[in-house]
Amino acid sequence: MRIDILTLFPEMFTGIINSSIIKRAIDKEIVQIHLHDFRDFSNNKHNKVDDTPYGGGAGMVITLQPIVDCLKSIPGYKTALKILTSAVGNVHNQKQAISFSKQNHIIIICGHYEGIDDRIKNYIDMEVSIGDYILTGGEIAAMSIIDSVIRLIPNVIRDESIDEESFSNNFLEYDQFTKPPVYEDLAVPEVLMSGNHEEIRKYRRYTAIEKTYLRRPELLENVQLTKEDLKILQEIKNKNRN
Repeated sequence: MRIDILTLFPEMFTGIINSSIIKRAIDKEIVQIHLHDFRDFSNNKHNKVDDTPYGGGAGMVITLQPIVDCLKSIPGYKTALKILTSAVGNVHNQKQAISFSKQNHIIIICGHYEGIDDRIKNYIDMEVSIGDYILTGGEIAAMSIIDSVIRLIPNVIRDESIDEESFSNNFLEYDQFTKPPVYEDLAVPEVLMSGNHEEIRKYRRYTAIEKTYLRRPELLENVQLTKEDLKILQEIKNKNRN
């Protein structure tokens, strides 16, 4: 996969692309990440990329010219999935991350200041938000998107790790524990140390359903529950009825 990021602050991405899973994906040549400072494409003698908004108002608006020229300089930009990070976009989620991970080429445009000239919509495929809050710029949103996507690409991390994660199957992830077995009188559930794989599976399924029901019950509306799941869910509802 090729990912191109258009930003005024390419240095912000240094840490994320040079560490952890993303760096390994780059080193294994599974992913290419190209950073573009679209200020370099400004035709203004002072390299300005923003101007005052028509109709008045506070703040400055990013102009189209440097972004569009930068976009057009990217090989294969016409067929790439072109994304604008925007507070008014569709909220990013695991389903969307899975869809993005199947693309061959993604271009992400990071907004900044008061926004980008709205005609940018004629050059992109979609707008994406990472939540109902405002950030200073789209760089952090872009980092969140690429991290969520790259880890889903085959051979980046183990498939079984992905399958058991929160949201991968519309459940939150089951409770996890590690050594020591007791810490300050807090003990690991005995079933996890029993060696009984079927009982461990049941325990994990129970805690995944319970956590989802108590914290994100709306997720259960989008999952097909088995008879075992329905029995577990009823037990959980009865337990938490009072």
